[in-house]
Amino acid sequence: MPRIAVLTSGGDAPGMNAAIRAVVRTGLAKGWEVFGVQHGYAGLIAGQFTPMGSRDVSGIIQRGGTMLGSARCPEFRTGEGQRKAIGALSAAGVEGLVVIGGNGSQTGSHALSQMGFPVVGVASTIDNDLAGSEVTIGVDTALAVAVEAIDRLKVTASSHQRAMLVEVMGRGSGYLALLAGIAGGAEAVVIPEIPTDPERVAAEIREAYDRGKPHAIIVVAEGSSPNAQGLAAYLAAHHDRLGLELRVTILGYTQRGAAPTVGDRILATRLGAAAVDQIAAGVTGVLVGVVRGEVIATPLDQVVATRKPLDPRLLEVAHMMAR
Repeated sequence: MPRIAVLTSGGDAPGMNAAIRAVVRTGLAKGWEVFGVQHGYAGLIAGQFTPMGSRDVSGIIQRGGTMLGSARCPEFRTGEGQRKAIGALSAAGVEGLVVIGGNGSQTGSHALSQMGFPVVGVASTIDNDLAGSEVTIGVDTALAVAVEAIDRLKVTASSHQRAMLVEVMGRGSGYLALLAGIAGGAEAVVIPEIPTDPERVAAEIREAYDRGKPHAIIVVAEGSSPNAQGLAAYLAAHHDRLGLELRVTILGYTQRGAAPTVGDRILATRLGAAAVDQIAAGVTGVLVGVVRGEVIATPLDQVVATRKPLDPRLLEVAHMMAR
């Protein structure tokens, strides 16, 4: 009987549990044994494998986070750590591994694949910056949380004639900030991909005030230059000419901890099932994702070598909609 394992790695994303559930139940439906790896690559090296049955994944589809846990593992980045991981997999009789995670996680998948172990990745990151999938697990939920927060902040901002600076997650990717800014009707969006002159943001706040707007919303990705703290300091120093009082809200990890939306549950289920199907077909060393509505498999070689860019048309839309 074939034996596979599944692990989650990197930052948790709403929908990871739904993907775990899909991997387990699809594997069981094929008559396979399925094991969950606790605490990501650290647990893989330590041989922390837990047998998973259908009831073990009952009631988790609606839960955020990951029931298997995730942890940083500097040791796994070394050749010695990777060899230990393969040794643990072999000792447990595991013949295939599904890795649910983003860029760093799939870099690990690729390393194991290069060493000859059958691995399939599942695209999961709220940053949506992973090549091989137009949308990744967790994005829909994180955006919903960010936009709901912006909507609420806009209500109080209008009541008090304030500018609200809202920091969302995204150390290296501005996707969340950009999409949340468009959907939330922001007057300005600041993202890591494009260095921003604080004076431009100050001018946009003043222009919003001059057009008669009772508020201004500025959405800032955490990895931007300047970041939220630096931008807030600049705007506070120029308070007298903005026309609107400034307040800062940092959403932080609230974007990760929500219950997954229907969109994320369906996406995660499709990708988790597809990952097991790839192993069954003898296709490994790939990432499963969605492109034009279809589940596809992209070689991990391409995934780790490519950074998915932001759509420049979305930047144009954000600027036009801010008027």
